[in-house]
Amino acid sequence: MRSRERGSALGVPTLLGTFYFFYFSIVGVYIIFMPKVLAMSGYSASEIGIIFAVAPLVRFLLPFAFTRGLKLNVKSFNAALLIMILSSIAFYFSLDSFYKLLASNIALGIGLSLTLPYIELIALHTIGKERYGKIRLFGSVGFVLVALVLVKFLNEPIVAFEFLVVLTFLTALIAFVIARKTNKTEQITEHVQNDINILGDWKLWLGLTLMQVSFGAYYNFFTIYETDHSVSLDMTIYLWSFGVLAEIVMLYFQGKLLRGNLLFILQITTFITAFRWLLLFLFAQNLPILFFSQMLHALSFALFHTAAISYLFHLYKHKSLAQQFFSGITYGLGGFSGALLAGYIYEFYPKYLFLSSAILALLACGFLYLWSKKITF
Repeated sequence: MRSRERGSALGVPTLLGTFYFFYFSIVGVYIIFMPKVLAMSGYSASEIGIIFAVAPLVRFLLPFAFTRGLKLNVKSFNAALLIMILSSIAFYFSLDSFYKLLASNIALGIGLSLTLPYIELIALHTIGKERYGKIRLFGSVGFVLVALVLVKFLNEPIVAFEFLVVLTFLTALIAFVIARKTNKTEQITEHVQNDINILGDWKLWLGLTLMQVSFGAYYNFFTIYETDHSVSLDMTIYLWSFGVLAEIVMLYFQGKLLRGNLLFILQITTFITAFRWLLLFLFAQNLPILFFSQMLHALSFALFHTAAISYLFHLYKHKSLAQQFFSGITYGLGGFSGALLAGYIYEFYPKYLFLSSAILALLACGFLYLWSKKITF
């Protein structure tokens, strides 16, 4: 059955790779440059934290709509693509207003929170978890390329918004083609009873969520943090890029690792992430150690992410909702809490920004250690 599905999806892997390339180019603009752009434009750390917290909050709330009758299908997916394009255009005209930026970010959060899980589900069913990394790595390539290119053109804040609009349009176009070419998601989601028990499985979901809370400081304030510690913007971009290169290597070679105990992978990657944040706290200006900590991104993001979506994919029968909840609860609620918490910590206790992240990642490891349902291959 699986081989027949893959054969019928000829050309989808190429489209998926192209989608990931442009989608994570957007993410690169969003998390590397946007916080710095807002800081350059006079916004405080707490305001930046609030602005970047609303999109993941929306991401958290949306999956619950799917438990109340909202369908994850081509129609809702195409609506999400349109919202994504319009919100990026709104960003372009919103730099002068905190509330306009807030509204634009909410709309972008709606678009992104529906788009990626839909594509991830197609990817897992079409190419499988072992080939997933080799397709997903094109997203990392897009992320690092936009970082290296945009840093050369960012002579005024509006340039970042122009990049955001163009990349969002290209992402939506490729995603639309994928949706037209395959109806995998609609086949997958039909008449499957919801077997996801968030409260019953709270140790698992709390561990996964705390991991993303710990990333709040990194995704929203790493550029500001390093430049405030006298590391140049160019060097900070090289640090971002090095981390993504390590991520690309892991995505390419991680297939064999994913045949083992996925829960153990989640446990060890959260522990290593705690160590990574501790290094940033202790050695914010030490370039060799900073590059080493960025190398750990291969484990704390690439391997963790693939192990997490694969674990949930095999743990629950309602696979589409599992991916929605992973996106919504961990990246949504976790991202919201992490951005908000990091904003206030960096405004009032900047020295302890990444120490707090290390503690959160260590707690994530602890809860995943207490979780007992192992899935091996």
